[in-house]
Amino acid sequence: MNWQTLMADIDRMFGWIPSWFIGLGLVAGAMMLALSFYRFAVWLLNRAFGTRLPLLSVFIERTSGPAQLALCLAAVALVLPLAPLDDTIRTPLMRLFVVAVIALIGWISIRIVDMSAARYLQNFRDVTENFIARKQVTQVRVFKRVTDTIIVIITVSTALMTFDSVRQYGVSLFASAGAAGIIVGLAARPLLSNLIAGLQIAITQPIRIEDAVIIENEWGWVEDIASTYVVIRLWDWRRMVVPLSYFIEKPFQNWTRDTASLIGVVGLHVDYRADVARIRRWLEEAVKQSKLWDGAVVNLQVIDADSRTIELRALVSARNAPQSWDLRCEVREKLVAFIRDEMPEALPRERAILIPSGDDDADLPRRPAPPEKMRARAHN
Repeated sequence: MNWQTLMADIDRMFGWIPSWFIGLGLVAGAMMLALSFYRFAVWLLNRAFGTRLPLLSVFIERTSGPAQLALCLAAVALVLPLAPLDDTIRTPLMRLFVVAVIALIGWISIRIVDMSAARYLQNFRDVTENFIARKQVTQVRVFKRVTDTIIVIITVSTALMTFDSVRQYGVSLFASAGAAGIIVGLAARPLLSNLIAGLQIAITQPIRIEDAVIIENEWGWVEDIASTYVVIRLWDWRRMVVPLSYFIEKPFQNWTRDTASLIGVVGLHVDYRADVARIRRWLEEAVKQSKLWDGAVVNLQVIDADSRTIELRALVSARNAPQSWDLRCEVREKLVAFIRDEMPEALPRERAILIPSGDDDADLPRRPAPPEKMRARAHN
């Protein structure tokens, strides 16, 4: 018994049912049978090899969508030529079948790119201190998303070109090269500029994944680099979304461009009677005992002096930006406590000169006279 005889018997048994209904039912039944077969095959493979081959489960999970679509299309390809359908229904179904095949090819291409990128990035898990890993992760992620975008554009364009009306419209639109083309080009300029900026960032790498940056007076880390934007994880857990073109067109600070180590600055005002050498020796001993110091830089300098105090600047280095901030806070706290407890004469204070007078307010403190008046008094 061949397919033609089987279909003829079915047609005689269900002759009262419209032929188009039977045809669509056969197509739907074939698709349901294909999905059932897929689920049974996945269950069988997981039961037989799931515990011994964990990568098989991951592969099945990531390819489940394209695999189910491929089986459904294969079932439709077998049933559709034999289904009792007229041309008014068969032709749209054939076009839909072609579009589905094109979508399947694009879907499979994206899955191949994603799985290849994920497999390659398994060798670079530590992206906090490893600069080579951060470079590779940044390049692979940006190129993957740009490639996915290109695949989607090509897939959609190819699917649309299968319809005569759309194909003719597209040909006439590109052939005209008139006002419509200019409008479309201007509308697509932000998208295209960000895609091009993404390629520039992947090649030149002004930023990488987990770089510490300051942008728009906000400090945070580069959490994700998408095809058209960058996600910055701010220090208070907020997220700032910035277009990719921003990092090409505007200045910003990258604290971990070549190395993660940073020098922190701690400023302090003390009195003129402060023993700077003693404070410097104490600072060196205190910093050496801190777990946040990287052993590179510790220094104390007098950077300014005014009429009341002198300004000290302590320089201490740390392995990264968060540790630099914590080390600065620790050093500032210990410096204040040391001067308060061990060197109280170094605390800033106000000075005044008491000038005897017969006035009622003679016992009140007065500020010293200007130099011109002092010289005049001395001359008299």
